[in-house]
Amino acid sequence: MRFTRVNLYHLRMSLHAPFETSFGRIRTRDAILLEAMGDGITAYGECVADRDPGFSYETTTTAWHILRDFLIPAVLDRELVDASDLQRRIAFVRGHPMAKAGLEMALWDMQGKREARSVRRLLGGVREAVEVGVSVGIQASSQSLVGVVGDYIEQGYRRIKIKIKPGRDLADTRAVRHAFPDLRLQVDANSAYTLETAAALMALDELGLLLIEQPLAEDDLWDHSKLQAQLNTPLCLDESILTPRHARQALEMDACRIINVKTGRVGGLSQAVGIHNLCYQRKAPVWCGGMLETGVGRAANLALASLPGFSLPGDISATDRYYDEDITHQRFTLNPGSSMDVPDEPGLGVSIDRKALEKATTAQLSLP
Repeated sequence: MRFTRVNLYHLRMSLHAPFETSFGRIRTRDAILLEAMGDGITAYGECVADRDPGFSYETTTTAWHILRDFLIPAVLDRELVDASDLQRRIAFVRGHPMAKAGLEMALWDMQGKREARSVRRLLGGVREAVEVGVSVGIQASSQSLVGVVGDYIEQGYRRIKIKIKPGRDLADTRAVRHAFPDLRLQVDANSAYTLETAAALMALDELGLLLIEQPLAEDDLWDHSKLQAQLNTPLCLDESILTPRHARQALEMDACRIINVKTGRVGGLSQAVGIHNLCYQRKAPVWCGGMLETGVGRAANLALASLPGFSLPGDISATDRYYDEDITHQRFTLNPGSSMDVPDEPGLGVSIDRKALEKATTAQLSLP
């Protein structure tokens, strides 16, 4: 395989509704779409870095720079055997996993189209549909949160994740649990606590949660191991797991018992599969997190979540959960039973709506 030309599109897309986490509220979502051409094939990848450095130090601006000046020149017009070969060629760039993941995703799409196989089949996925859930941002009040959660349950979602932060944790979670006693419920703190302030989370043990996600610092393993020892509810790590090595260390020190796998956060589908394989061997559950992806990234998430170790529902909600208009012709919808079909067309299985892409594009660059 060979990339002879790569087009970058800086996207800014309006969300269906504002989304608030412990590090702020957003009404629009930025991303970078990569359009890679070669061997008579046009393939796509998505870099999930956003405009602001809240979840990660990477932003659309830094990713654009790294893609333009380092990653794409390292592989442009060179024969690439597979994703591992691409990773070796770009290993000289430290960090910047979201930029790397976007480029690697395009290679998987190209390989699938070249071989007339879906990315699901290339990765070794075993499910034609995967269980999914929905992530609910912080609302104006506990009462309004219960109303929003109820709306999603009526839509068919059977697993709900709510965002929490100090002062908006126990009361919100109790309200949702009281309203929906049998709901598969989990919470996500996005690193909002310290080991000292995490005492507020101890009472969550009584609420029968699936997990508590990333309560402490985004680069921490050690303090999470101390906190897990005080909780019956499993901790799940997200931001702290950047490589398979981090996953191994976290499990060995009992810093968590569940891992959220995000392709962008770990540097590509190949790296995500590596974390899955490690956890599957150790019987540690994993699930696929979401980054408000377009249909391109959502298709990749579904392919990843079809692997056998993804035993918990992922944050791979329906298209209309986030966008009134997406950049792909395909709109992903929720099946009865809170599942979503995994694309089985060649590559990622999606095509680009050029009119929607044009409306969402704020900047464009072609290389070479």
